[in-house]
Amino acid sequence: MSASPFRSSRRFAGRRLHLGVCGSIACYKALDLLRALHALDIHVSVTLTDGARRFVTPLLFEALGAMPVYGRMFEGDEVFDHLEPGQRAQAMLVAPASADALSRLAAGAASDMLSAQALAFDGPLVVAPAMNPRMWRHPATQDNVATLRRRGAEIVVPGCGGTACGDTGQGRLAPVEDLFLAALRALSPQDMAGQRVMLTMGPTREKWDGVRYWTNPSSGTMGAALATAAWLRGAGVTAVCGPGCPDLPAGVERIGVGSAREMFEAASDCWPHMDMGLFCAAVADFSPEPLGPQKFKKEGRQDGFSIRFTANPDILRTLSQQRREGQKVLGFAAETTPDMESLLELARGKRARKDVDLLAGNRVNSGDSGFGAATNSMAVVDRTGHEEIWPNQSKADVAWDLCSWLLRL
Repeated sequence: MSASPFRSSRRFAGRRLHLGVCGSIACYKALDLLRALHALDIHVSVTLTDGARRFVTPLLFEALGAMPVYGRMFEGDEVFDHLEPGQRAQAMLVAPASADALSRLAAGAASDMLSAQALAFDGPLVVAPAMNPRMWRHPATQDNVATLRRRGAEIVVPGCGGTACGDTGQGRLAPVEDLFLAALRALSPQDMAGQRVMLTMGPTREKWDGVRYWTNPSSGTMGAALATAAWLRGAGVTAVCGPGCPDLPAGVERIGVGSAREMFEAASDCWPHMDMGLFCAAVADFSPEPLGPQKFKKEGRQDGFSIRFTANPDILRTLSQQRREGQKVLGFAAETTPDMESLLELARGKRARKDVDLLAGNRVNSGDSGFGAATNSMAVVDRTGHEEIWPNQSKADVAWDLCSWLLRL
C-alpha cells in the first residue's frame, strides 16, 4: 500500500514502543519500520533473539536510534531487563515473529529475553509472523495464532508470494506500511471503540460522453487521513471512495463509486447503521447531461458546443437532515478565499445551511493547503458556536483533531 498520511503526524511524539525481532530474512524490514517510527518521535527499544542476531547486529539498531537494544537473558548489567519494557513501553510489536517465537508466546514461556518480556507485558501486543508457507499452514502454528488472538494479541497476517527458500505461498512478513499502522493503532487511545463511522472521500466523475468526464483535483488524502485516524482509535470504518483514492488500512471497509449519484446511493445505504458521518468528498454539485454513449467527435464543432448541467443530490445536507438521535455529522467546505477570516465566515454559513454538528473549511487556492497538498489550514465551526482557525499542519493531524472535536460534541 502507499505511504500513510500518518507518516508525518505529530500526535505520537513521546510514545514508547518495544520491538521484538526474531530470526528471519525479513529482519531488514524491522529497520525500515524503526526509521518510520523514529520519524514520528516515537521512542523504540528493541530485543533481538539469537536467531535475529544471525541476520542483523545490535549495533545496526543502535545506530538507527533504538535504545536500549536487548540481547540474551542476564548478559547485561541490569538484572531486570526482562521486565523493563512492560514498565515503560505503551505497546509491543514482534516483527518478524518466527514459528518458534509464536510457540513460546502462546505457551507463556519465559526461557529467553523476548518471551520473558512479552510475558511481563500487559499492554497491547502486536505479532507479525514470517516463515515458510508450510510452517505457517501447520496446525500447530495456526493453534498458536488462535491462542494469541484469544488472549487479545493483534496478528498482522503474513502476505503471499515467493519466499527466500524458493517456496511460494502465505508466509512473507507483511509490508512495512501494515506494520507501521499496526504499531500506531496499538499506541493510539481506543476512544472511538464501538463507534461505526462512515466517510465519503475523494472526487466524483460525471460522464458527459462515452469516454470523458467532469471532475476535480481531489486526491482523497484528507479522507484517507480521517479514515485512518478513526480506525487507529478503534472505530469500525466504512469509506465510500470516489475514483483514485489512496489505499486504506486493511481493517477499513472500502466501497468504490464513480459519480455523485452513486456516492449518494452508497452513503444512503450505509448511513442508517452508523454513529458518525464524515463527509469529506469533493462531490460535483452539477452533472453534465451525457451527449451519448460513444465518444463525442469534434468534426463540425469548430465553434464549440453546449452541455446542459443538472443538479446532483446534496449528500451532506440530505443525510444530515435524516440523522437519528445520537448520530454526529462532520462536513467539509473546500473554498477559495483571500484569508482565513473569510474562510471562517463561509464555514459558519455552510454549517448552518447544511445543518451539521461540525464544519471544517479549508482553502484550496493556497499552494500548501487543499487539493493534492500534504497539509491543510482549517477554519472549524461547531453547532454550539465554538470556532477555531488552525494553522497549516499535516492532514493526519487535522484528521486526528477533528475526530477529537467530534467526540467532545
